[in-house]
Amino acid sequence: MNCPVCDRIHEVEERKRTAVLTIKGEEVTYEERFYFCTNASDEENEFEIGAMTNENLLNARNAYRVKHGLLTSDEIIEIREGYGLSQVDLARLLGWGEATISRYESKAIQDEAYDTMLRLIKDNPLQALEFLKKNSDKFSGLKRQEIRSRIVEKLDTYGKEYLTRQIFEGEYVSFEEPSDLNGYVPLNIDKLEAVISYFAETVSNLYKVKLMKMLWFADALSYKRTGKAITGLVYRHEAMGALPVGHYSLMNLENINVQEEMGYHYDTMLHVYPNKNVKYSILDEEERAVLDAVVKKFKIYKASDIVDYMHEERAYKETESGTIIPFSLAGEIREFSNTL
Repeated sequence: MNCPVCDRIHEVEERKRTAVLTIKGEEVTYEERFYFCTNASDEENEFEIGAMTNENLLNARNAYRVKHGLLTSDEIIEIREGYGLSQVDLARLLGWGEATISRYESKAIQDEAYDTMLRLIKDNPLQALEFLKKNSDKFSGLKRQEIRSRIVEKLDTYGKEYLTRQIFEGEYVSFEEPSDLNGYVPLNIDKLEAVISYFAETVSNLYKVKLMKMLWFADALSYKRTGKAITGLVYRHEAMGALPVGHYSLMNLENINVQEEMGYHYDTMLHVYPNKNVKYSILDEEERAVLDAVVKKFKIYKASDIVDYMHEERAYKETESGTIIPFSLAGEIREFSNTL
């Protein structure tokens, strides 16, 4: 490109680094991209183009959003595209100014009230229908019918997922607050579904028993490394090792790709496969590193092997049958080795 630093046309290097920016009085850490000119002096050898600057600012704002538990710009786009709506249509649906969604997807940071409204329709098309009724006067008759049809289409896949989530979440009513029982992370079903699909992509023969243990090891290892779990699952001491509370409901979640298959002695076994519709972007780099470590350790283990391995953990030995395994013990798992 025509390099603005040395005023010559040549190849420039694109680099990345961790940067810090103050947003709303708070420092946030984010990934920054920039170009590097090898012809210039050490003092002035970096530059950005306009699109890169905008992307860097968006990354910083999203880091602020994550820090404060707000939807990122990408998540807002996913909500809108999930309903097949334009930015203006979604803004009108929610009763906002026409440019509001455009700003939230590109530069502005939404406050908690607006974030809550977006979350209301994120996984609940019924709520989107209520908003359409409330703000129907903002659309022509044809446009209103078109948007209603798209919402109803989403309802077809929403029904089962909504009911199974409600049942599963109901089993975690007593564990909503971050504590030693859930690894200081409230239940996150979206992240749980991503973790399970991630495991299934690299472990070909992944059945329920092995999956349940891999989930525990992933949460335990994450707690050991970072002081918090990944999924928010709560685990009980059972004969087969650690089992999540509500594991029957868990396996019925719509975004977990499970097939019943005939095993030895004609027993029915639950085989877990990847789900192409799951977004792995919900997992950060530290979480993926934990999952990779668990896969590397247990990929070739049989279910009985991983159960036996789990039985030797202090967290299992020092808890009673049927009791919750606290993460203060789970975080003391043995360091992984590459052999059985």
